[in-house]
Amino acid sequence: MQHIVVVGGGAAAVSAVEALRQDSFTGEITLVSAESGLPYDRPPLSKQVLAGQWEIERTALRRPEEIDALSVAWLGGRSATALDPVGGTVTLDSRRQLAYDGLIIATGVSARPLPFGADLAGVHVLRTEADARALRTAFDTGSRLVVVGAGLIGSEVAATARKLGLDVALVDPAPVPLMRQLGEHFGELMTQAHRANGTELHLGTGVRNLTGVDGQVTAVELDDGTTLPADCVLVAVGSVPSTDWLAGSGLGLDRGALVCDQYCQAAPGIYAAGDVAAWQHPGYGRRLRIEHRTNATEQGRAAARNLLGAEQPFSPVPYFWTDQYDIKIQGYGLLEGEDVEIAEGSPEDGRFIAVYRSGGKPIGALGWNSARRMRHFRPLLDA
Repeated sequence: MQHIVVVGGGAAAVSAVEALRQDSFTGEITLVSAESGLPYDRPPLSKQVLAGQWEIERTALRRPEEIDALSVAWLGGRSATALDPVGGTVTLDSRRQLAYDGLIIATGVSARPLPFGADLAGVHVLRTEADARALRTAFDTGSRLVVVGAGLIGSEVAATARKLGLDVALVDPAPVPLMRQLGEHFGELMTQAHRANGTELHLGTGVRNLTGVDGQVTAVELDDGTTLPADCVLVAVGSVPSTDWLAGSGLGLDRGALVCDQYCQAAPGIYAAGDVAAWQHPGYGRRLRIEHRTNATEQGRAAARNLLGAEQPFSPVPYFWTDQYDIKIQGYGLLEGEDVEIAEGSPEDGRFIAVYRSGGKPIGALGWNSARRMRHFRPLLDA
């Protein structure tokens, strides 16, 4: 193998390149990144960066000299537009073709838009550094924020904005915030937290329309007939895997995600990592796609090593964290099902660990303000 192309410029891509060099690959590596700058960490964008606690530069994943040490040809500000697996080429938006004999796809996801209102000034998404800068500027000039979507990003931004003193309304069709991550019971604790911190909640209803005056958003109309005044709107209704450029390649897609086997392989010589990959998890016996920072790093490393011939199944314990107001939440494994018990502490005390079981076996653990104690539960899930 002489030339490996990595498409993507985030944590998964950087981890893959580092693993290739650590495993003594001495051939040529070309990295194609749609963003022109060096790679950066995304979780702080909705918290420390948006709150003004960090400068954008602090989110850098690696220093310039560390990138230089990897001896990688970095093509920033370029996007892949087509893939020919038979001919072994990736076509770029500059019409340049890159021939490869090994390919790692780590293109991540883009923010899912609403079907209306995207052309109005004051309507934002949050996926990139540029998005964070624009949203922070909107916070400095506006006072009324409506967040559409109460998942991780939406809930974190709502909490950050309230701490900055903005009036915030959080809207979601689900009955509680973080429904997908925590389930209804523990999501109710987040309902209480938002209300205690002055966030206005509109749950169990969707958004009908965004309205504006002279091109500037002024209100959000809900399905239940409520109209919320707004001079800033964050749309946080999910993501779309960045795989449009794979149309016609013959690679398998599942709801837009790139389908991979347990080794992160999508086709001979082609591997995927991070948010874009839907791979067969050998431990859980089903296909997973995980949009969490830790998984991106681990899967990038695994994809690179398997491309070089390691043939090791990628079977991690999924992990995520979120900080909102004064609450720190950590999740290991799969937080699903009705067989849940409080293993330590209590929700009433604001500090606890819950264990999720399936067939009597632990499959997940949730820590609420219990980061240190959560370390003792990880081995249960590794087994």
